[in-house]
Amino acid sequence: MNIERIEKKSFAVIGKEGSTADGEGFIARLWEDANSHFDEVQNLAKKDADGNLVGIWGAMSDFSRSFKPWEDFENGLYLAGVECVDGAEPPDGWTKWVVPRYEFVRVENEGENTFAETLKYLEESGLTLAGAVHDFTDPSSGKGYMLFPIRKI
Repeated sequence: MNIERIEKKSFAVIGKEGSTADGEGFIARLWEDANSHFDEVQNLAKKDADGNLVGIWGAMSDFSRSFKPWEDFENGLYLAGVECVDGAEPPDGWTKWVVPRYEFVRVENEGENTFAETLKYLEESGLTLAGAVHDFTDPSSGKGYMLFPIRKI
């Protein structure tokens, strides 16, 4: 497991929001909706110096939208979207979240055990979650990561 600690300043994600109350498969449905309507937010997406997207996010929060971990790691909100430019306003049917600044433990998502193995690593290292875990896809490499917030900055 490749683990690194990173700091990320506050950032905004515009995407399609759903909750575990929407039933099994809701995350896949959110991604299908977001991907099939991406043209509606493409101009709001944050890009690097070469014009490539900066990040694709599966942002998560508890139901209070305060970015606390999901209740029992099973119940909460999910936002399937793209990192957007500061000040961007979401079009109708889209939702914007502003994720606070955190120090994260970033782990490449290598399979279904990544989440549990990383929680074990945090416990063994004396670290605790400071917020909800986020999924991140790096568009430049196509690699997927899980970001575990360990300190709000």
